[in-house]
Amino acid sequence: MDTAISEYMEQLGRRARAASRAMARADTATRNRALTLIAAAIEREAPALRAANAQDMEAARANGLAPAMLDRLALSDKAIATMVEGLRQIVALPDPVGEISNLKVRPTGIQVGQMRVPLGVIGIIYEARPNVTVDAAGLCIKSGNATILRGGSEAIHCNRALARIVKAGLEQAGLPADGVQVVDTTDRAAVGALITMPQYVDVIVPRGGKGLIARLMAEATVPMIKHLDGICHVYIDAKADLQKALDIGFNAKCHRYGTCNTMETLLVERTIAPTVLPQLAQRYLTESVELRADAESHAILAAAGYPHLAQATEEDWATEYLAPILAVKIVDGIDAAMDHINTWSSKHTEAIVTEDYSAAMRFLREVDSASVLVNASTRFADGFEYGLGAEIGISNDKLHARGPVGLEGLTSLKYVVFGHGEIRS
Repeated sequence: MDTAISEYMEQLGRRARAASRAMARADTATRNRALTLIAAAIEREAPALRAANAQDMEAARANGLAPAMLDRLALSDKAIATMVEGLRQIVALPDPVGEISNLKVRPTGIQVGQMRVPLGVIGIIYEARPNVTVDAAGLCIKSGNATILRGGSEAIHCNRALARIVKAGLEQAGLPADGVQVVDTTDRAAVGALITMPQYVDVIVPRGGKGLIARLMAEATVPMIKHLDGICHVYIDAKADLQKALDIGFNAKCHRYGTCNTMETLLVERTIAPTVLPQLAQRYLTESVELRADAESHAILAAAGYPHLAQATEEDWATEYLAPILAVKIVDGIDAAMDHINTWSSKHTEAIVTEDYSAAMRFLREVDSASVLVNASTRFADGFEYGLGAEIGISNDKLHARGPVGLEGLTSLKYVVFGHGEIRS
């Protein structure tokens, strides 16, 4: 590794560790004041942020960045407003730090409970998404953590502008500016350094493509909160409401293509497929979605004259397209649907459309994914929509945090004991 990069990252790590102690002991009002100041500054500096983002977008187009990545990189007026609203939601959320739960009196007279505490220093690595800079900073500030943010090189100008705003807000609130640090280099060696500094970094949260996360899984010596793929399913049951099925089936795929909670495989119960598929196809046609269908659904769609049609292969069930492509399969019923999902899913998000309460409850219990929805689009599976204010990422692991990771996911529990002079005999 380049010595200069190694020394630079070591310096960031030392400063973050020192700042983490001040962040952890700051009271709720101070942390909320920092977030409020940052939100106001983002609104005030919106023109400058758009200008910085325009530089990034111009360079990204020149470098041939994929459409899905360009979509993530773009910082529209709506995206800026969402960042601001996310910070204000975080301010309104209860502060988890210092909360004591499960307090019980033991026969010896001591009281034993658990206190929620910050994780310490969180390293966050992400690609082409400047809004993550604000979401992550906001959640780490509120949860009493320090953070080191390494955004994608595609967003370097915008991330630098956002870093200045965040640091100014921290300092105005009386918190250390080093509580949030943005890695100010596009050298990939910085990632290698960040994920191998357990002496300074307590947890890594990667938000990016499969290649990035696979690399981190192979190289990191710091624990991670992560998900690898977003292979999400919608199952339309025999007892589905047709209008709900059409609306959810379209929105889950076409609302946005480049997100990890976008539907990639549609499963339809056999008896309703001849009704549902042609009507859904009419909607998909407006977006020129390519349908990769199993033999039975291919026959139905071909008879309906759908033009963007291909035969599905086994590889399609395991693919996160992040594009206007959808795998389609007809299944015998809920058991076959759940078998397919539990075989091919990346354990991220799945949805069932049904009016059958028993089927809905079976789906919730038996589908082994981080988010499971009934009669709602998979696109709701994110921290903002779940009321977390924002999210630092989504985890499909089963330890510590699962699903969208908000404030509680950025804290841990330690045991606390209240005594009255008791000694152990």
